[in-house]
Amino acid sequence: MKRPATQRRHTTTHTENLNRLARIEGQVRGVRRMVEEGAYCMDILNQIEAAQSALRSVSDRILRKHIETCVAEAGRSGDPVAAQTKLNEVIELLRKKMR
Repeated sequence: MKRPATQRRHTTTHTENLNRLARIEGQVRGVRRMVEEGAYCMDILNQIEAAQSALRSVSDRILRKHIETCVAEAGRSGDPVAAQTKLNEVIELLRKKMR
């Protein structure tokens, strides 16, 4: 879904995240190849952990940008319902991340 101009991400951050995701995609393909070729289990597990760590890093960057832009903008908007909605979204995501 396309966001209003005020909610769009900075192009550089968006591009950086896309580049990171492309690298992660390559890591996951590499893990699949390792499984197909019967690589040593610990090597596979280490690569999986590296991919998960990279995904967490991208997730954290996107969350930070969301808070800096969308959530902050909702807070400045003077609309308490919009501000609370954005905060509730972040709180729910953080709850999921802590599980």
